[in-house]
This record gives sequence, C-alpha cells and structure tokens, in this order.
Amino acid sequence: MAQADKIIEKIKAKPTPSNIKWDELVAVLKHLGYKVIMNSGSRRKFHHAEKDNVISLHKPHPGNEVKPCYIREVRETLEEIGLI
Repeated sequence: MAQADKIIEKIKAKPTPSNIKWDELVAVLKHLGYKVIMNSGSRRKFHHAEKDNVISLHKPHPGNEVKPCYIREVRETLEEIGLI
C-alpha cells in the first residue's frame, strides 16, 4: 500500500483522527489530482480542474497537525465528488 493510500485510510477513519500532518494532507490532495494555490498568509486553496472543485484550508500554525474538523470537511468533499 502506497503512503498516500495509508493517509487516505486515516482520513476516512471514524472518529476523525487528530494526528494527520499538514504535509501528509497536501501530499494526498496532490496525489488525487489537486493543485495547490498559495493565497495570502497561511491560506491555501486546492483546485481539482477535472472535477471543478476547490478546497480552502488554512495551514496550521504554530503546529503541523490538521484539526479534525478540517479533516472531516476534506473527507466529506472527497466522498461527494467520488475521489474516495
């Protein structure tokens, strides 16, 4: 199983995990076909051209772990558009 697949399984887990790192989430979204769009400050947009979908997130700081509420939003979006 590839590293991205392992992280996808973590994203799909319920209850929503609290130990997914920002770099892991970015790698998974890129693996699924998203491009990162840098905005001001810690804002990041992830655009999937084929699905015409945008996910907007804030890069966590000072830590590196993504809050479960954001993981849940990403999971729901990816499920809705059929990527996971």
